[in-house]
Formats: sequence, C-alpha cells, structure tokens
Amino acid sequence: MANLTNTNGGELITTTRLPMDQNPAAVYLGSLQPVGRQGMRRSLNLIADLLTGGQVDCLAVSWAALRSQHTNRIRSMLIEKQYSPATVNHALSALRGVLRAAWQLGQMSAEDYQAAAAVKSVRGSTIPAGRELSFGELSALMAACEQDQTAAGARDSAIIALMYSCGLRRAEVITIALGDYDPETGRLVVNGKGNKQRTVYLANGALYAVNDWLPIRGAEGEPLFCAINKGGKLDASKPMAPQAIYNLLAKRREQAGVKEFSPHDLRRSFVSDLLDAGADIATVAKMAGHASVNTTARYDRRPEQAKQKAASLLHVPYREKKGKP
Repeated sequence: MANLTNTNGGELITTTRLPMDQNPAAVYLGSLQPVGRQGMRRSLNLIADLLTGGQVDCLAVSWAALRSQHTNRIRSMLIEKQYSPATVNHALSALRGVLRAAWQLGQMSAEDYQAAAAVKSVRGSTIPAGRELSFGELSALMAACEQDQTAAGARDSAIIALMYSCGLRRAEVITIALGDYDPETGRLVVNGKGNKQRTVYLANGALYAVNDWLPIRGAEGEPLFCAINKGGKLDASKPMAPQAIYNLLAKRREQAGVKEFSPHDLRRSFVSDLLDAGADIATVAKMAGHASVNTTARYDRRPEQAKQKAASLLHVPYREKKGKP
C-alpha cells in the first residue's frame, strides 16, 4: 500500500514535514493526555507503516489526502494482519482523531472528512487483558516498601496503596496536587481522562500510608508525589513522570518476588475486588471514572471464576499416573 495516491493524485507521504501546529498528527496527539498519547501514537505509526510500507512515521503521512477508500482499506489490512478487535478499533479511533484534526486545520473538506471518518469499527470480543493481584501479592509489595527506610519507601507505599484502593491510572497519580487531598477525611480530588474530576476516599491502610508520607514529603511544592533522586533527596517542586511509576512498581515487584504485572493491573484489581466484595457496579464505575458501567464490567473477572467453579462440578474418570518424569 506504499505511495498510494488519493482520488486527486495527492501522495500520502509528505515531501516536506509540516510545522507542528499544522501537522494533523502532531495537533491531534498534542490534544491528548500524556499516557493516552503514547498509545495513540503507536496506533498512528502502525497505520503509517501499513500505508507507506514502513517508509515513514505518522508525522510524515499526508493525512489530509486520505479518502474513504483508504480508511476502509486500512481497516481491512488491520483485520488481515490478524490484530485483535480491540487493537483494530483503537487504531481506527486514532485515525478518526487525526482526520478530524486535518479537517479542523482546513486541510480537508467537511464532506471528505465525514466520508473518510465513517469507517466502521470491528465487532468482536477478546479475553480481558492483564490480571488481578492477590491479597498476598499486595501484602508482599507493601512489605518490600516498608523494609525500605528511605523516603522512597514511604512514597512507594503510599502510591501502591492509592493505586489499588482508589483504582488510579498512572497519569492520575502524577497529577495529584497536595491541595487535592484532605488527610482528615481521606477525600481526594482526581483529575481523570478528558479533564473530568471525581472524588475518591481513602480508608484504613491506604489512609495510613498516604498520611505517613505527608510529613516526609513536607509542605512545600505542589505535587503530592514528587521525584526523589538517587541520593534520596526529595524535590517537592518536581512531579513524577509516568515512566517513574512503572519503574517503581517493577522495582518493588522484584523485591517482593511477585510475578510480573502492569500498573493498570492494580486498577483491574481495584474494580474486580470491589465487585467481588459486593459493591454496586454503578458506584464502582463512578469511583473508577468510567463513563459507562459497560467499561467497568470488562474488568469483572467473576464470570471467569464462575466458569472455573462450574468446571469442577464435572468428574472425569481418569487417575493421575504416579512417578511421572
């Protein structure tokens, strides 16, 4: 599909890179939150690879030259490459976003934009990604932090406790300001996706962990969780980066002897454990910042547990062989 031309003969690879404020991909990506931006950029680069045979990245594609025949072909190629429905739909969502940016920049007519962006999503479902952490794994992570008597140990305890007990995303953790948290009531204001705010409440161990971090952190600076250099010195004016959250979880996981998990798995554990404990799904959706309970339901692993329990009701008359190699 390299060097395709549109119906007017315009090439899909730009000969000169547009300024960033006129580049639809750059404008679209710049409108997103940092964590979401990474995933959408990967999707746009995937499309760029399909369009140009791997010649350029998403910033060198002439997105305004795309027409409906191109977007439908992109959809077909993603399916032919056997990407999951979720991956295909994520890529198509990024495609629609960059086409909208091209239209808003005056590089596409409304008619061409609407036709190209009308590409249909893919139907289908996949097994939910990620996993939940057990109570024993969470305990081991917290113990690893507690054994670290430095400021990083206290900070990491508070972050892990907060991510699990409130289901926070990485991007939400690093944007919490000191003034967003009330240590007396445990009330926390979270700035979520799409600049939507929500309130969550810390209780028991999570409340203790964050409140123990506060005197170590001090009253200066804005971010609740700040950077700590290799020498153990805090910089209360410097917020943590999303990658720093990933790194600290990987470090504590290794220390605790816990099998690999992603930062988002703490959020999955939060939703699944609350539902398992009998919390109402609508309440959990609000706590997680989900716009729809259908999104929350995708985190629910109880149906899998029910299937596992049902499978054990049947008995297969086979005896395990002893002395196996």
